[in-house]
Amino acid sequence: MKKLAIAFTLVATTLSISACSTLKGAAIGGAGGAGVAAATGGSVEKGAAVGGTAGAVVGTVAD
Repeated sequence: MKKLAIAFTLVATTLSISACSTLKGAAIGGAGGAGVAAATGGSVEKGAAVGGTAGAVVGTVAD
C-alpha cells in the first residue's frame, strides 16, 4: 500500500510541476520523491530515483 501511495503522490507532484524544464523537473521530482519516501518509511534512494525520472519525463513533455 505504501508503494501505491508513493506512486500516486509522485504522479501528482510531477503533474503539478509540469511546466518545468527537463533538468528542473528532474531536480524537483527527485527532491519530492525522496521526501515522500522518507515520510512514508520507504527507500529514500528509490524514491529520489523514481521522482527524478518522472520529473525529467514531465519536463521533457512540457518543453
